[in-house]
Amino acid sequence: MEVSNELAMKKPKRLTSVVWNHFQRIRKADVCYAVCLHCDKKLSGSSNSGTTHLRNHLLRCLKRSNYDVSQLLVAKKKKKDTSLNVASVNVSYDEAQRKDEYIKPTVMKSDLEQRKDEVISLGSCRFDQEQSQRDLARMIILHGYPLTMVEHVGFKRFVKNLQPLFEFVPNSSIEVSCMEFYMKEKQKVYEMINRLHGRINLAIEMWSSPENVQYMCLIAHYIDEDWKLQQKILNFVTLDSSHTEDVLSEVIINCLMEWDVEYKLFAMTFDDCSADDDIVLRIKDRTSQNRPLLSNGQLFDVRSAVHVLNLIVKDAMETLQEVTEKVRGSVSYVKSSQVIQGKFNDIAQQIGISSQRNLILDSSTRWNSTYFMLETVIGYKSASCFLQEHDPAYTSALSDIEWEWARSITGYLKLFVEITNIFSGDKCPTANRYFPEICDVHIQLIEWCKNPDDFLSSMASKMKAKFDKYWSKCSLALAVAAILDPRFKMKLVEYYYSQIYGSTALDRIKEVSDGIKELFNAYSICSTLVDEGSALPGSSLPSTSTDSRDRLKGFDKFLHESSQGQSAISDLDKYLEEPVFPRNCDFNILNWWKVHTPRYPILSMMARDILGTPVSTVSPELAFGVGGRVLDSYRSSLNPDTRQALICTRDWLRVESEDHNPSSALALYVEAN
Repeated sequence: MEVSNELAMKKPKRLTSVVWNHFQRIRKADVCYAVCLHCDKKLSGSSNSGTTHLRNHLLRCLKRSNYDVSQLLVAKKKKKDTSLNVASVNVSYDEAQRKDEYIKPTVMKSDLEQRKDEVISLGSCRFDQEQSQRDLARMIILHGYPLTMVEHVGFKRFVKNLQPLFEFVPNSSIEVSCMEFYMKEKQKVYEMINRLHGRINLAIEMWSSPENVQYMCLIAHYIDEDWKLQQKILNFVTLDSSHTEDVLSEVIINCLMEWDVEYKLFAMTFDDCSADDDIVLRIKDRTSQNRPLLSNGQLFDVRSAVHVLNLIVKDAMETLQEVTEKVRGSVSYVKSSQVIQGKFNDIAQQIGISSQRNLILDSSTRWNSTYFMLETVIGYKSASCFLQEHDPAYTSALSDIEWEWARSITGYLKLFVEITNIFSGDKCPTANRYFPEICDVHIQLIEWCKNPDDFLSSMASKMKAKFDKYWSKCSLALAVAAILDPRFKMKLVEYYYSQIYGSTALDRIKEVSDGIKELFNAYSICSTLVDEGSALPGSSLPSTSTDSRDRLKGFDKFLHESSQGQSAISDLDKYLEEPVFPRNCDFNILNWWKVHTPRYPILSMMARDILGTPVSTVSPELAFGVGGRVLDSYRSSLNPDTRQALICTRDWLRVESEDHNPSSALALYVEAN
């Protein structure tokens, strides 16, 4: 009797699962029932039965989806009163600990404290339709979902189960929410860019659509105050047939003025090396009206390094086209049946070919796949020749001279594959990384032009002509960026120029030396004027105010050059004369300049602008593409304003994505055929 009395005095176990917010537990005799507060269905309420079956019922309960919050509160109050008045009910819980709520399908946390964290109190929180709609717009933008997803049946069912109070709106309303979100984020980006102390560099990318509509994407590249390389899409402009070269330059200038960055522009990088020079000249003239360009604008016009490599490769592919077609025919024949494939493998084994690589066919959209096809076939040259002698059906064999051409050009392509992989795989593509690779290409082209084979030398000369045009525009910018790498300084320029220019190397080296000194002097003058308050905040160039007090700006320049010029130049000389920093794989040039800013205040300002220049902007997936950037069909179907809003805002929000990766923007386009 004592034992039974002791058991009777024990408090029943607290029901900790949030499932019990939707059930009433009733004991009849020795059986416990769980009665659904929504549909009155009775289920097992035994502690041995767990709560999984109760959760499953809630997911299927038809009356729950239309259950009003106020009704739930009334039912809950009724449940509480019943538990206090009916002696047969073996249940108790603390009202202060457990508030009425919507149930979550699963409870991920294991202990009681963690489950309490998941409880959403209906007494203290109210459902916010507007905030939920803004969150939905943010999700659509961030993950690139179509606006029409809000009308999908599966999406509606999913949301209704989570939050019955959510009112669905048409995709036109979500589009408005996305535009509002875009304007809010645009203001943040605007304020951030205009607070920068350094300058910005503008990359201009041309896009198209399956319907042959042309677009222009403007991307700002800069190094922020924490010496981190950043980029932001400023505009995604839809072009039409009326956009001639004159109009195109005006479009770019208007975009710069929209963001108030025309006076902060340091350099422009076109992804197309064949872009009209007149476009650049017009922009250069307009921007120099507000601020004189540094180094007389010599560093203003930059072209994509990866694009020039693709142009050179294109020449090689066209030259080798007939040989490549024979190689494709040869590979197709060998792979046409298992019998022929087995016969070819037996021949290769008998001859002693140890290659474990299988023959592959290339893709017409990626030139590196053609390189891999040629490289593999060359390894099986002996087997191909043997098959030619013993199989009359094999008609795609190469002649000896064609094998030699294929071997030589494949060697050329190998260099371009390696360098393109370096450029496209760099996670922090500062401008100093490009000079040694481009110089290697230059040296190799010089050697290839000396080939005694007229076929190969003619091809190399054609390739070098395109490279020389790029080199004449960009060599100074590449060299100056390399000099600002403390591991190289002027030594790297001297090393490569002696190989490229031979007897005239000293003159070319002096041109680079004079160029960087001229640039440094310009920054020194601007730094002095900024210190004196004569320049606008965040600008490294003097103001062009018409105030009468500015009439002696020329005297300020003369005074600086005559009295302080020597000390400023000695700052650059000090950097150049000090020993180079040891080369190692873990070196981070931006961290180096961040640490050495107090030691080289003017030079670090210069380094921030130059190292942020986008010498080439291309993702690994597009680096070897023979086509351009093509917008997907969904985004190309949007109106221009919405398209720009979605693309720009997604880029601005990408840093908050869990899988943050600059190449995540690949979802925006497909590769051209």
